[in-house]
Amino acid sequence: MCGIAGLFDKYEDLTKDLRVLSEMSKTLSRRGPDENGIFIDHNVALIHRRLTVIDKENGKQPMLCGIKNEKYVIVYNGELYNTDELRQELRNKGYNFKGHSDTEVVLKAYIEYGSSCADKLNGIFAFAVYELYAKKIFLCRDKVGVKPLFYSEFKNGLVFGSEIKTLLASGRVKPVIGEEGLMEVFFLGPARSPGNGIFKNVKELMPGEYAVYSDGKLKTTRYFSLKAREHTDSPEQTVEKIRHLLTDAIEKQLVSDVPLCFFLSGGLDSSIIVQTASNYYGKNGFPKPHTYSVEYRDNSEFFRKDSFQPTSDVDFIRQMSENADTEHNEIILDNNDLAEALYDSVEARDLPGYVDVDSSLLLFCREIKKDYTVALSGECADELFGGYPWYHNEEILFKDCFPWSVTQEVRRGVLRKGVLPRGEEYVRSKYLETINKTDKLKTDSKIDSRMREMFALNYYWFMQCLLERKDRCSMYSGLEVRVPFCDYRLVEYSYNMPWSIKAFNGREKGIVRKAFEDILPYDIAWRKKSPYPKTHNPVYMEICSKKAIEILRKNTALNELISPDGVLNIINDPSGIKSPWYGQLMKAPQILAYIIELDYWFGKYNINIE
Repeated sequence: MCGIAGLFDKYEDLTKDLRVLSEMSKTLSRRGPDENGIFIDHNVALIHRRLTVIDKENGKQPMLCGIKNEKYVIVYNGELYNTDELRQELRNKGYNFKGHSDTEVVLKAYIEYGSSCADKLNGIFAFAVYELYAKKIFLCRDKVGVKPLFYSEFKNGLVFGSEIKTLLASGRVKPVIGEEGLMEVFFLGPARSPGNGIFKNVKELMPGEYAVYSDGKLKTTRYFSLKAREHTDSPEQTVEKIRHLLTDAIEKQLVSDVPLCFFLSGGLDSSIIVQTASNYYGKNGFPKPHTYSVEYRDNSEFFRKDSFQPTSDVDFIRQMSENADTEHNEIILDNNDLAEALYDSVEARDLPGYVDVDSSLLLFCREIKKDYTVALSGECADELFGGYPWYHNEEILFKDCFPWSVTQEVRRGVLRKGVLPRGEEYVRSKYLETINKTDKLKTDSKIDSRMREMFALNYYWFMQCLLERKDRCSMYSGLEVRVPFCDYRLVEYSYNMPWSIKAFNGREKGIVRKAFEDILPYDIAWRKKSPYPKTHNPVYMEICSKKAIEILRKNTALNELISPDGVLNIINDPSGIKSPWYGQLMKAPQILAYIIELDYWFGKYNINIE
């Protein structure tokens, strides 16, 4: 994994602007701590920061190739999981390869197939190819949107990068937000509308989208999206297909030239990955897998089960580690560190985010990086296979709104009277925009029709928020985290699976449980879903309350927006928060943490409101 960036400025000789290019590169140093490179062709520059995982010598970037009366340069961030198959296909067409990096395969696939190369790639990636003589730039993001790619068009050109801070460092983008950006932050955050970069004139290439910049114009094309098709497999065939696709995805993602480890929560998703990897390692004579879990100091003392988090993870992690014969490591986080890392997690995202769910992952990854450069994680199974409570509670399922943010009451409560009066209307429009574009079959039943809408909502919104969290928080420490459930073949297959099959035995992720029940302990395979672990220690609430009160005493742009009484109500009556701010985990302490992140973001990024 790496960081990439590029700048095209029609009237600038970038060889005389090396300071700006260096500043852009520095913003990506955490994503690529091992190597850096810059290619300049007068008014075009491509920047690369490398985290070395595969083919250290032959995978250096920017990578150049001259062929067919053209010279091509690529900067690439990601991993390709069908590298061997695609390389052989290209060899059959006469291409030679210097090494075994996937970067070289992607570049030559583009040379051979042009923009159609995107259809052939199975992986997680964002890349740019510059054609020197044609003066054309091609940008591409993976089908599911695991890796980021932001861009901004300005009067004389285009700037792009893996992170928003890279665009800001170019000097072509200013830290300005308008009413739309504020509504995104206060009424949708930590999620973002697909393609919205919050800052004015900043956009993000959509999952499954590519763009061509030529003659001063940028044209985007969606090459992959959710398409409704008839599911013709029987339940038994579906079980076999799920098992094959997921096993194949996991095994393909075990390829690395550096040591690799695994996240293990004791839940279904990470347990499937760990057990499948352990079986693969055993068959191939590899050492036992190393696994990592996260916990919070004194958490067991304060844990109280509820409908969202019915069980603690500790015993299940121990059971799964023994079953898969792993070398297990538990990382215990301190609540003070968790609160302090809120600031780092803002810098990682360039935006206020999922608060301690972000900061805990950031600290977790920081510890793992001391021993490993690559990890596998179980993100996104819940979005694809109906893991969340809102898939199963019909009262929520058929509510005409985002299921993870049913009411805007708590959000409205932290704002001053009259601020962002169109906030609720904005949220409504974004919800309708998504479900109105949901592809369906005329033969879909009422439940399957709604489940397609629910899939689209989770896929384009909730899942993207979690993928952003995973990418920024891991790459902030130079740790590459792979996500086998995000294989686009699984996405396509699960989208078209009837709910009666997907919810096998009436259970969340029932079909996945059935497909892997014979390789997992029964208690793991059929354990009720439990979300990412959060702190239950009241000291965290105390820390966030003190920080929030300090913010209220300051004279800042944020305090012109937020209501002191609204924030104090949360501090004085945390149990009064009946509906989380977002998802399942953002209750009183996390809402205060979001205020803390907003305050830091406004100051650190010198935000101006227009």
